[in-house]
Amino acid sequence: MTALAIGIGNRSRRDDAAGLAVAERLRAQAPSDLAVEVWERPPVELIDRWADADRVVVIDAVRSTARPGTVHRFDATAAPLPAATFRCSTHGAGLADAIELGRALDRLPRRLIVYGIEARDDGFGEALSSEVQRAVASVTARVVAEIAPPDR
Repeated sequence: MTALAIGIGNRSRRDDAAGLAVAERLRAQAPSDLAVEVWERPPVELIDRWADADRVVVIDAVRSTARPGTVHRFDATAAPLPAATFRCSTHGAGLADAIELGRALDRLPRRLIVYGIEARDDGFGEALSSEVQRAVASVTARVVAEIAPPDR
């Protein structure tokens, strides 16, 4: 496998499921050479999952001072993620922690891009806010373009 998209989150925490929603859309729209994962486990386990991939895109909900629905893009192979932005995790260690552990262990993929969708509501429930729903559609298209090999 060379290309992998991973949507992470918690389906029971409203906008925290943004990454899962993108992954589910990708499964229906992505090219056949793109593996797609819906990830509801601790982010630290991603280190083993992306081990065989050359290009990886991870999608997660984030919280910063930006408006809900804002899409952030980070090249995690070039620099650490802003840890304060990736604090929506309901697990002890979040995505930023998992990436830095992978970096310390020399277990990052050759290219690791992270999309963060700014959450409005991470309370209990399953419905995404309207802002996040719109962002999910946008990020899905961006991920397909991001993960495509240069000759496509």
